[in-house]
Amino acid sequence: MMTLYSGTSCPFSQRSRIVLYEKGMDFQIIDVDLYNKPEDLAIMNPYNRVPVLAERDLILYESNIINEYIDDRFPHPQLMPADPVMRARARLFLFRFEQEMFCYIEPLERSNQKLAEKARTSIRDSLTQIAPVFARQKFMLGEEFSMLDVAIAPLLWRLDHYNIQLPKQAAPLMKYAERLFSRPAFIDALTASEKVMRK
Repeated sequence: MMTLYSGTSCPFSQRSRIVLYEKGMDFQIIDVDLYNKPEDLAIMNPYNRVPVLAERDLILYESNIINEYIDDRFPHPQLMPADPVMRARARLFLFRFEQEMFCYIEPLERSNQKLAEKARTSIRDSLTQIAPVFARQKFMLGEEFSMLDVAIAPLLWRLDHYNIQLPKQAAPLMKYAERLFSRPAFIDALTASEKVMRK
């Protein structure tokens, strides 16, 4: 059985929880207190971060790597595109999310005002830029829910929590976010600490 070591308020862990629930398979989630991490976490992940996935003698860290492994192991429903070209494009998008948005999670969660403000602006601008896509399509890659939607959902869920206000032209993005939040797997994957992040 797969075991996921997951931070209860960690957006990266939330991604992996969503994938596990989307797949509807047997798994175990171990909640990790981010302020008092268990000693074996540093043994499993040299960066001492969550999420970490353990299955028999395999140990993986980094949410995108974990999620792709789960998708390969349990192909239904498939979250990465089957076509190699689309798959490569999806990986590029995932890389861009990390570089352009998720790299700002840390400054937002620390208390340096100046860095947090810069992070909010960068995330707001990146999200506003992709908003028009959702006037034409339901999900990131078109009509089908995919790994890209999984990857961005935790950030969209935390907009209030991070004090990020989007402009009016981002309305299609907010409608898209509601579609993600209403999925049963998304709801099941929420922890108590995450539930209170949105008003």
